[in-house]
Amino acid sequence: MEINEKVLKSIIEEVLANLQSEEKKAPSVSTGHFQVKNKGVSDRGKKKDEVVIAVGPAFFEYQTKTITKIPHEDVIRELMAGVEEEGLRPRVIKVYHTSDVAFMAHHAASLSGSGIGIGIQSKGTTIIHSKDLEPLSNLELFPQAPLLDLPVYRLIGRNAAKYAKGESPNPVPTMNDQMARPKYQAIAALLHIKETEHVVQKKLSDELEIAF
Repeated sequence: MEINEKVLKSIIEEVLANLQSEEKKAPSVSTGHFQVKNKGVSDRGKKKDEVVIAVGPAFFEYQTKTITKIPHEDVIRELMAGVEEEGLRPRVIKVYHTSDVAFMAHHAASLSGSGIGIGIQSKGTTIIHSKDLEPLSNLELFPQAPLLDLPVYRLIGRNAAKYAKGESPNPVPTMNDQMARPKYQAIAALLHIKETEHVVQKKLSDELEIAF
């Protein structure tokens, strides 16, 4: 028990140190050819060929990687590419009023011209949602962020686009690891707490322009 407590304490200290380091970065994002531009308050879409991707309030700025250190720019690239592979257009917004991935995804769907949206927390947890479902229901849920890699994010984008086209795709296959939860539970809780610190309840979502 003593060893476990020491290991847990060291993990928490490492996560906090990394987060404090990342929070010192400027909120604008420009890494090489990758750029994120805030275009102001996002509108409700009217085009049926779009899928809206909603990112959490800390995404790109105060946290820049998922729980397994996948850069956010790579995650967004794959999600967008998956949507585009199905012939649809991805639109990215940033949500400030909640850090709950279910409500983020439902909000994305409500602003999407197709009625389909994707929500993703900074730690990587992802949901595909429909505006016609209740917020706590969904089309597909990917709760184990440590088991999500870039190919899976691309498939998530593709499936979201298929739903937008009126299809009924097979759920995206993901890995299952019984040890993922206990191994990452403390880190996941800390990352969620840090993201929630940046929630501004009455702030409207912003449209983001992504360039690679």
